[in-house]
Amino acid sequence: MQPLHIILLIVAYFSVLLFISYITGKSANNKTFFKADNSSPWYLVAFGMIGASLSGVTFISVPGWVESQSMSYMQMVLGYIVGYAVIGLVLLPLYYRLNLTSIYTYLQDRFGNHSYKTGASFFLLSRTIGAAFRLFLVANVLQLLLFDAYGIPFWVTVSITILLIWLYTFKGGIKTIVWTDTLQTLFMLIAVVVCIYTISGELQITNIFSYVADSELSKTFFFDDVKTGDYFWKRFLAGAFIAIVMTGLDQDMMQKNLTCKNLKDAQKNMFWFTIVLVIVNFFFLALGILLTDYAQKNGIDAHKDQLFPIIATKGTLGLTTAIFFLLGLIAAAYSSADSALTSLTTSFSIDILEIDKKKNTEDQEKIRKKIHILFSFVLIATILVFKYFIADASVIAKIFTFANYTYGPLLGLYAFGLFTKVKVKDKAVPLLCIASPFLTFLVNYLCLHFFNFDFGFALLILNGSITFIGLLIFKVNK
Repeated sequence: MQPLHIILLIVAYFSVLLFISYITGKSANNKTFFKADNSSPWYLVAFGMIGASLSGVTFISVPGWVESQSMSYMQMVLGYIVGYAVIGLVLLPLYYRLNLTSIYTYLQDRFGNHSYKTGASFFLLSRTIGAAFRLFLVANVLQLLLFDAYGIPFWVTVSITILLIWLYTFKGGIKTIVWTDTLQTLFMLIAVVVCIYTISGELQITNIFSYVADSELSKTFFFDDVKTGDYFWKRFLAGAFIAIVMTGLDQDMMQKNLTCKNLKDAQKNMFWFTIVLVIVNFFFLALGILLTDYAQKNGIDAHKDQLFPIIATKGTLGLTTAIFFLLGLIAAAYSSADSALTSLTTSFSIDILEIDKKKNTEDQEKIRKKIHILFSFVLIATILVFKYFIADASVIAKIFTFANYTYGPLLGLYAFGLFTKVKVKDKAVPLLCIASPFLTFLVNYLCLHFFNFDFGFALLILNGSITFIGLLIFKVNK
């Protein structure tokens, strides 16, 4: 695939996104930017959330993970079902009843202002790092396929990436994203189907399901050793809690749900989103088996995050596959990154600066626009820092590991708030939420060192439990 082909594809792709932005951004204001005027069709939100949930990281890392982890990731995906049920039945009714713009406003009502600011700050940290990780991966691929050929440095690649996101989100915000994410999810799913079809043809596979089932890499459930990180109940429970915190307690994902007309539509959105997401993740893992076998049979030395890009763009699958791979990658990456930038702007504007309390709407919009630009630069700076610290491990593992530490305090706060009526010392909450991740790291280290026990992705549950116990300690005595 020639660099010129990639440039033409990117120009055409973003022309479509900018056109959508122009249509949806007409007469936009802060209410449009934050809540899309509560006019989003639930089925568009559900479909668009698939792309935002998967992102460019899943597009690249999940297939590359199969070689070393088999299909053990599916254990976590099954846990997602439980987590999304909790979101639909417990969290969404709460958010709609309180008519929230930022979901962290709940913490102010339940605990106090210090808890509110702490919860919002942990989200800002988590989502900034997570979005930067995802964009870092895609920027690396674009650098390899396109910008290196023209001698363009990495920092320019990153800056262009963020600039394009800013261009089509700065007016319409979440209203634009609901529509662009729908289109981008469609591109991503088409890309996966095309790649599976092409590789199946190359490997002369007549029945993809039988081929996957017979593969040595198709092992999904691991009950052998409770000490290992891929033990079923660890992965399953971790999947449930990761879904709760990275979707239900995440302003990015919930902001889309809160644009639906009413609670019933939002719950329908979560129901269908869950079904489709499980199916899509299975196909990504099946693609990983095909890619691994194809690489071995053709002597291609590519592993982990490099497996899919190298085979799709430098293998013998043809120009069509390369085009759809790149289209899917860009779509998956931007469907996650654009909503991240919007949700970061929303949370900082509402939770930290509290611009919704200003009477002058023009002042509110001026501040929101400045924050939108500020977080664009923050993402650029964070990605450039990651350039010098990302090692060989799959990016997806790093994101989930980081999420275990940063989302844990949010899990503890919401669980305590929803399932107890105990009042706590609000001023002690920030210190507790900062200490909890460090205590989690210490406990995990000691368990690994002395008992060879790996919490794996269940670190999130440990972290949330430590926060929960800490809140009990800091309860207000009657």
